[in-house]
Amino acid sequence: MPPETKTYPVTHSEAEWRALLTPTQYHIMREHGTEAPGSCALNFEKRAGVFVCAGCEQPLFASTLKFESGTGWPSFNDPLAGAVETSEDRSYGMRRTEVHCSQCGSHLGHVFPDGPPPTGLRYCINGVAMNFTPE
Repeated sequence: MPPETKTYPVTHSEAEWRALLTPTQYHIMREHGTEAPGSCALNFEKRAGVFVCAGCEQPLFASTLKFESGTGWPSFNDPLAGAVETSEDRSYGMRRTEVHCSQCGSHLGHVFPDGPPPTGLRYCINGVAMNFTPE
């Protein structure tokens, strides 16, 4: 189900989302934008911990599944169980799989079938859509 048509456990009005998120976060997470590659410090985060949704703090990805993809965005093999949902994205004349938070529906990034083992997946996530909680 596309995130625009689903009711999520965490909901806010547009004004509340704008107050909660920075303008860049709002653009990416609520308007399906993309940050510039290499622009977010979380791309370089190497500590043990968990990456959480910047919109609702739901844990999304364990640092143990993060890898350097060379793309300029934080990349992961797999999300935490139940943390994300996907939908088809046909924007910009492409066919991609969008990744969004299962708790608040915020756009996080996309998943591609070109990652390393064991999953072969690359969850390519906008760094500003997440916060990092060290162990």
